[in-house]
Amino acid sequence: MTPPIRRQAKIVVLSLMAATLGAVFALPARSEPPRTTGLPLGAQPADIDKLAARVQGTFDVPGMAVAIVKDGKVLFAKGYGVRAVGKPEAVDADTLFGIGSNTKAFTVGALAMLVDEGKLGWDDKVIDRLPGFRLYDPYVTRELTVRDLLTHRSGLGLGSGDLMLFPASDFTRSEVIHNLRYLPPASSFRSKYAYDNLLYIAAGELIPAITGTSWEAFVQTRILDRIGGGCVSTLSLASGTRDIAAPHVVIDGHATEVAPDRSTAYDPAGSIQCSANGMAAWANAQLAEGRLPDGQPLFSAERHREMWTPQTITPVSPEATAATQTHFRDYGLGWFIEDYQGALRVTHTGGLIGMVSYVSLLPEKHVGIIVLTNQQSGPAMAAMMETLLDRFVERGSQDRVAFWTRKSAEEAGKAAAADQTAEAAVEAAGGKAAFPPDAYVGVYHDPWRGDAAVERHGDRLRLVFSRTSNMRGDMRAMKGNVFVVHWDDRSLAADALVNFRTDFTGAVSGMTMAPLSPTTDFSFDYRDLDFTRVAAPTR
Repeated sequence: MTPPIRRQAKIVVLSLMAATLGAVFALPARSEPPRTTGLPLGAQPADIDKLAARVQGTFDVPGMAVAIVKDGKVLFAKGYGVRAVGKPEAVDADTLFGIGSNTKAFTVGALAMLVDEGKLGWDDKVIDRLPGFRLYDPYVTRELTVRDLLTHRSGLGLGSGDLMLFPASDFTRSEVIHNLRYLPPASSFRSKYAYDNLLYIAAGELIPAITGTSWEAFVQTRILDRIGGGCVSTLSLASGTRDIAAPHVVIDGHATEVAPDRSTAYDPAGSIQCSANGMAAWANAQLAEGRLPDGQPLFSAERHREMWTPQTITPVSPEATAATQTHFRDYGLGWFIEDYQGALRVTHTGGLIGMVSYVSLLPEKHVGIIVLTNQQSGPAMAAMMETLLDRFVERGSQDRVAFWTRKSAEEAGKAAAADQTAEAAVEAAGGKAAFPPDAYVGVYHDPWRGDAAVERHGDRLRLVFSRTSNMRGDMRAMKGNVFVVHWDDRSLAADALVNFRTDFTGAVSGMTMAPLSPTTDFSFDYRDLDFTRVAAPTR
């Protein structure tokens, strides 16, 4: 998992499940009004209203939705705030939010249906189902199974290949899958957990390969339409829907509406738009081992047990152990499985540009909690979620909003210090390039990311990536053949170092990249880029 999102959101899972957590309100006095059936003390509707207001005010979240289910019933579902900052339309329990990586469990559910129908096996070899599928290592290509696609143990590095998806690009799903063959492994096969998005895209492509129906149509008709709630499998299906939340990021200290990412390449890994009511129905189906309220199955109980069976061991931080008594964490099929304050928890988070989501299921208590927000504040959704969880497990007395306020301030301070140190290193290097500017100008090609151009604009060099409009910025000489690039889009928070190499004649022949600051989000996987110069400037 990753550190809490700073300024760039993505489909990947957030670190909030691994971080330390505290609790929010003291238990209410016994003189309070009678409780709503099923909701514990401290999580009555009035308590949740107060908590939501505090979270929104503390972390500048324009809108959120919360749902709680227990024993097959929806005990609570409500929206707070507005769909877009500065606009009057309110969030309600039917407002659609991008759920990011919580989509992955739906992809697993769709594949489980095909397993139930005898059309697919979890341990089928991927190349038998997708003959053109290739990874960097021929052995892994031959041995990789459908189960491996879903469990983050392929050997690919954390976020490997995400630069084809983020910032928003025009890569197609088939191009993303084809380019997997160019991504070098970071570890040996099945030896290490490293979260990835690209293999879930490949998993989604199994559906049309087997059924002839797109992932989007299959998930929509076979799952979303059946559970209800008005959820849609991809953003384009929400066009014309009035009740949809807009994404927001904090820019210059204020939550600011930004354009949603309309790419469809990553759909099986993170595209679903769903409401609190829709996610409540999904949580109830999960807690009922795949059954809908009418008793009809989405998938069998056997398939469901496999989803919640640990497959890959994931790290547990000492902070999490101390704060929440979390002693183990595993990844199953589309879900994390862990202990939380003595209770079994099945959980996942998700992030898209400007939105984050959080789902927690307590199977032994038949409880599910959903938090959706339209601002990419990890601390906000963590404070909301963990406060409610503590009420159901009847543990915890610390103030989680205060904890996450301190934690986010500490992380921001560390990030600012790291950024300043990185910029100071640039200043100290002297700023003298080995060659005149024209020596670096040209087109450079990377096998999986495509072309990037170094252009001269007056006395400035600029780096311009293809396939996206967001990655372009001024280059500044650091020392020798090392430059720093500052992206025009400052919300990326992902400035980079560029190291040019030369051939035996002394001419510039290629370049590699690295993050300027250690705080750069892992989806900017510069480490896997290896550009070769393919064209010098024309004169």
